[in-house]
Amino acid sequence: MKSSGQNQKPHAVCIPFPAQGHINPMLNLAKLLHYKGFHITFVHTEFNYKRILLESSDHESLNSSSSFRFETIPDGLISSDALASTTQDLTELCVSTQKNLSAPFRSLLDRIDQSTDDENIPAVSCIVSDGFMSFTIDAAEQLGIPHVLFYTLTAMTLLCFFQYYPQIIERRISPPKDDSYLRREFMEQTIDWIPGIGSIRLGDIPTPIWATNSYDPILNFIIDQCSSTIVNRSSAVLIHTFDALEPQALTSLSSIFNRIYTIGPLSLLAKQISPDTCIEKLRSNLWRNDSDCIEWLDSRDPASVIYVNFGSTTVMTSRQFEEFGWGLANSMKNFLWIVRPDLVISDDVVPLPLPPEYLFQVKDRGKIVTWCDQVLVLEHPAIGGFLTHCGWNSIFESLSLGVPMLCWPFFGDQQTNRMCCCKKWGVGIEIEEDVKREEIERIVKEVMEGEKGKEIKRKAMEWKQEIQKAVNPNGGSSYLNLDKLIEEVLLC
Repeated sequence: MKSSGQNQKPHAVCIPFPAQGHINPMLNLAKLLHYKGFHITFVHTEFNYKRILLESSDHESLNSSSSFRFETIPDGLISSDALASTTQDLTELCVSTQKNLSAPFRSLLDRIDQSTDDENIPAVSCIVSDGFMSFTIDAAEQLGIPHVLFYTLTAMTLLCFFQYYPQIIERRISPPKDDSYLRREFMEQTIDWIPGIGSIRLGDIPTPIWATNSYDPILNFIIDQCSSTIVNRSSAVLIHTFDALEPQALTSLSSIFNRIYTIGPLSLLAKQISPDTCIEKLRSNLWRNDSDCIEWLDSRDPASVIYVNFGSTTVMTSRQFEEFGWGLANSMKNFLWIVRPDLVISDDVVPLPLPPEYLFQVKDRGKIVTWCDQVLVLEHPAIGGFLTHCGWNSIFESLSLGVPMLCWPFFGDQQTNRMCCCKKWGVGIEIEEDVKREEIERIVKEVMEGEKGKEIKRKAMEWKQEIQKAVNPNGGSSYLNLDKLIEEVLLC
């Protein structure tokens, strides 16, 4: 790799795991680094880049700056040859990132190196990769440049991955013999082995540990990626949280990782970028935003709307979809519901298994769209609550804006996030896994007008104030940690 020279910009290559929930925070981080003076190369998979170009309204913002460039590498999946408005299979993605992305990523770095003279691009000086893309460490070591692993997870989840998982397997609690072991009585048991978490229900531990097959690809992907030996080859670990939110968990992680920086929430930190710059406008949504929903919210009273969004990968049965739908309708509250084309597991051609009479009944109270700018929605004064799948981006954005939550996790770290929301931070109410319309109706009413709703709203506003302190340019922990990361790691 050519020398970058003292007068050239530092050049960071940023590569997220190829899923929407990982792309968004990495893009915000990349924009912040650019704001701090870095040349940025942001690496998408070819499949996702095509999705942005063809399916999203954000394509016009791509490659709008010579100092913030997008590049692509193949993801190695045969299914990527056919573009569809669906989410790629997570298991296939995990396996493929381990097997197929290292060589094309290294080739991309070589191409960048060869273009530094012809296109006046500074030589790559550091790599920032998703925590589940650790193959990038090899490239950084070969080039002799700093490398940062960025985890878009809570510190609590990382402790589960790095500490609980090995011990649960060692103590023969997992893998269970079959699905019958995963009954409610079993999952309600608590364990308290690891400092930094305290007592935790088995059902609140990230779900891959309960795979009945010890060769389960997702479980083994996490075990392989969450190795302290691998992680500590990186120059530093960056966690998308902030110090005051998870102090005990972060203290415990400091005994595992050599160097930790907390920086979040990135959605608020990125607002420091001037709104009239082309970089601030950069987006990488895999679905087209519906801007009409903001106009619809403008017509609603303050704190009168439940926002419902199950994220980019959650799927549900037609029955679950109907139960959510009728629960929302029967609550008689306003709601904005994000329904991706692939949200419902169904062979039906019609993506919405809701009868016409339902749509007629909610036409004055409900708005159903396929995707939206979530931060714009959550910060709208009409929003009074958020029914969420408990993805960490969604929870962090909701915390940032003081919005109470109704929590229905699907898989992965979402069960752990639910526990944090409902039991540790006091900002959410749990929804049973076997969702029923009567429960949805009751909880929606409770959040919007009940005493429990008032309490979690108060706690949510308290956390909003703590987050504002963390991102404050005048001494906020996340703001200072960004500068420390740059000075102590990325510019070394």
